[in-house]
Amino acid sequence: MYYRILIEQDEDGIFITECPSLPGCVSQGKTRDEALENISDAIRGYLQSLKQHNEPIPPSIEEEIVEVTV
Repeated sequence: MYYRILIEQDEDGIFITECPSLPGCVSQGKTRDEALENISDAIRGYLQSLKQHNEPIPPSIEEEIVEVTV
């Protein structure tokens, strides 16, 4: 499954990640790679919790990149 995440670096250099499709699903890491690994674990846990509680799982996303020249 694919979920969009947002990544930003705070003033202390920590990478903060968030999955907008899953409210409250936020993580962080000292490096970008660590933050990506941590948010993947957080998403996995979030989805397992939804499944255990018979809650609907938000659909996976599909994205395309379009190049535009001006």
